[in-house]
Amino acid sequence: MNTLLDKLWNAHEILTNEDGRSLLWVDRHLVHEGSHHAFAKLAARGARVAEPGLTIGVVDHYAPTRGSAATPAIARMIQTLEDNAAAYGLTCFGLKDPRQGIVHVIGPEQGLTLPGLLINCGDSHTSTHGAFGALAFGIGATEVAHVLATQTIWQTKPKSLRINVTGQLGPGVGAKDLALAWIAKLGTGGAQGHAVEYSGDAVRALSMEGRMTLCNLSIEGGARFGMIAPDETTFDYISGRPYAPSGPAFDKAVDYWQTLSSDHHAEFDRDVTLDAAEIAPIVTWGTSPEDALPVTASVPSPSDASKDDAERITATLDYMGLTPGKALTDVEIDQVFIGSCTNARIEDLRAAAAVLAGRRSKVPGLVSPGSQQIKSQAEAEGLDRIFTDAGLDWVGAGCSMCVAMNGDSVAPGKRCASTTNRNFRGRQGRGARTHLMSPAMVAAAAVTGHLTDVRPMLEGRSAA
Repeated sequence: MNTLLDKLWNAHEILTNEDGRSLLWVDRHLVHEGSHHAFAKLAARGARVAEPGLTIGVVDHYAPTRGSAATPAIARMIQTLEDNAAAYGLTCFGLKDPRQGIVHVIGPEQGLTLPGLLINCGDSHTSTHGAFGALAFGIGATEVAHVLATQTIWQTKPKSLRINVTGQLGPGVGAKDLALAWIAKLGTGGAQGHAVEYSGDAVRALSMEGRMTLCNLSIEGGARFGMIAPDETTFDYISGRPYAPSGPAFDKAVDYWQTLSSDHHAEFDRDVTLDAAEIAPIVTWGTSPEDALPVTASVPSPSDASKDDAERITATLDYMGLTPGKALTDVEIDQVFIGSCTNARIEDLRAAAAVLAGRRSKVPGLVSPGSQQIKSQAEAEGLDRIFTDAGLDWVGAGCSMCVAMNGDSVAPGKRCASTTNRNFRGRQGRGARTHLMSPAMVAAAAVTGHLTDVRPMLEGRSAA
């Protein structure tokens, strides 16, 4: 009996080395501005891209969301990617392309991400694509060069971990809360050395947007990648997308995709079960995604922890400017950010808009859609006006304030309620203090000016 991991791995394994590593075939290779080192290696060897039709360039990490590039150096990086794509005959979603956006948003959006594929990108959150039943993981610069030159990659097969989520998530609780809940439970190294397969009624009830959020955050729990077996929700999402198969080819593909699930009696190396009903809206209080608690809780005290943990908590609270025992809902914020490959899809924007409609934000903030197409769709639905009427800035598509590489950043000492995936020191800017949460929770914090339980604010309103 095989797990989904076994099936996908076996389908892509070309050979196994003496050290146990497998040479795998790569079906999709996504490259961004940071991939210039790999192209330089290729040029130095006089090599070509092995499969130009399977490599796609995307401008996202440094993409300006307002006007031109933040610096001449950033402008050169963007131009270098577009020049490399042209030189090697690659499709590139550049700044002037109406399909441009965050790589892990536009892959699924364009139908480039399909069940059963092996997908690589020089970015850890490539795990997002695993939501489709794909084998998707981030790789380093040297590995990017290897894939460009050979369309293959050497990897050691990880162990398998099934996270089964029973029951139903409550109102105002979504995929972001579910992800932060399991990371807080197991720790940032809890899934280290494992591939996570998510299962259970609560996972099946998630939309594709929610599943992508869940798989995206697998990395923050130490997993090599995350996966969800495809089903009718997956097939409906893929149907009609530009690069997806169509007509009889789509029907044939679905027949294969339906085989991509773990066999009923397949054995996993580890099994973890969570009750969805026990998960509340969650926020982070520290500098790691595992530093997460229900918003109704209080800032933890070092005195309640072991000596080693106490030292870490003390240092973390000092950096975050928090006092032990303080109610999380009393923590005031300076600004908000809604965006990133974790939470910048249309469903995320609708969820935030459901909270913000007819209300004003007490703090400044930025809303950056995950792609230009999502931006256009949001504007057609009037979501942009809800954000701007609330006092937030509506900007272009890109990684934006998540990585603080394009000029969008949090100032030193400022506290940001953010829909992003990482809250380590300096992630959103030197000295920035980041609290991770769902789009609806960020919207609630914007309205009140402090961390807030969104559930009462959603009464009588509809959130996607």
